[in-house]
Amino acid sequence: MPSSGTTSSVAQTPPVAGRSHFFRFHLPHGHLSSAFGDDWFALKAEGFARFFGTPFFIVGQTIVVTAWIALNVAGVFKFDLYPFILLNLAFSLQAAYAAPLILLAQTRQADRDKAHAEADAQHRESIAVENAQRLVIAGQQTAQLLELVRQNTALTELTKNLSERIETLTAEIHGKLVTSKPE
Repeated sequence: MPSSGTTSSVAQTPPVAGRSHFFRFHLPHGHLSSAFGDDWFALKAEGFARFFGTPFFIVGQTIVVTAWIALNVAGVFKFDLYPFILLNLAFSLQAAYAAPLILLAQTRQADRDKAHAEADAQHRESIAVENAQRLVIAGQQTAQLLELVRQNTALTELTKNLSERIETLTAEIHGKLVTSKPE
């Protein structure tokens, strides 16, 4: 499953000749690509939503906030003195945009995860059906082999009986020929 918001290019490749397409059950869910569509803005919006949870963002934001407060408390800059109303406004603005983007990205990812889980379940079910069919065929072939072995045994016994009969008849013919021969 891809970690980015775009559809995996593997899921869209054509089937290889002579083999089943491995992702054939995922193809009906290909429309579940990006949470915000597939244009440049949508890709940037989902990337931005995914960026909020990274350690880089958290460390970077901590450094910026610490520098903001330190520089304003030390008097280097005096544009946002205590109680840092401009910083609170920046956090509110960030939250106003971040929360919906994150929720949309999570909802869409949940939809993709559900679709992939359903496709995987269909794939496992297909494998189970094919396996059951193979077991039936193997059972039929086993029954045929057993019948062939039974027939072979019967033919072997018949051949043995006929060979014994021929041997007996040959012995009788040779016995009569020896007794009926003039001396």
